[in-house]
Amino acid sequence: MTAPDYGALYVVATPIGNLEDLTPRAARVLGEVACVAAEDTRHSAGLLRHLGLERPMLSLHEHNESTRVARITRYLEAGQSVALISDAGTPLISDPGFLLVRELRRAGHRVIPVPGACALIAGLCAAGLPTDHFTFQGFLPARQGPRRARLEALAKREETLVFYESPHRIQATLMDMETVYGERRLVLGRELTKTFETFLDGTPQEFLARMNEDANQARGEFVLMVEGAHIEAEESTRVEAETLLRTLLEEGIGVKQASQVAARLLGGARKDWYAKAQVIKDGEKDHSG
Repeated sequence: MTAPDYGALYVVATPIGNLEDLTPRAARVLGEVACVAAEDTRHSAGLLRHLGLERPMLSLHEHNESTRVARITRYLEAGQSVALISDAGTPLISDPGFLLVRELRRAGHRVIPVPGACALIAGLCAAGLPTDHFTFQGFLPARQGPRRARLEALAKREETLVFYESPHRIQATLMDMETVYGERRLVLGRELTKTFETFLDGTPQEFLARMNEDANQARGEFVLMVEGAHIEAEESTRVEAETLLRTLLEEGIGVKQASQVAARLLGGARKDWYAKAQVIKDGEKDHSG
């Protein structure tokens, strides 16, 4: 099914804001294909008008994607190519298209990427956070319970964490990140490539304060990037804490007093230090016995 007279699916990246970011190749492909499959045809019609193009359009979104495979397959088998675009950026990156691409490739059809704008990459390259390793999580769950559970599951990952977030959930997400990640460094990219593009660098608490002062900072689409966990530092702190507690106990200081000193010097909850000191004390008793 890969004969030359078969058409291809072009996965075309479109601008995330600034229309000048559309590549010449993307513009040419959109003008040559028989049909443009778009997440929202009304939205994408504006892009085609900007390019002076008139193309047949077909809606393809999360609710109808599985039913569009057969129709697009008919275009390809008739020797006609189709372009897949999303509302903004690169299709399939937190946007529809995965089912279509998977089924067409399984059937032997050509799928050709036409790269370009992507909010994920645009945010990372200007954030000043490590980019040699990162994990992209897309949008977090809408409900607080599952959202916090996802954040906690990622808490010990050492690579940069990248999320997308919408304006009506950004403050709730930042509050959950403050609970889970504490003072860890974050970079918030807002309205990337658009007129009011903003990068904020700080902690979740600082971002929330900024948004309370200026409501505009909570508007738009967000790329939220989180510094990875410092596992080596955490291990060093754990060893330091255990050494301190053991020394205090060996000097005859009680568990309660040792936990108070550890909490004052190293931070953290006194009850947690008490529990650690008690484990060490019990272990020494077992060893001496």
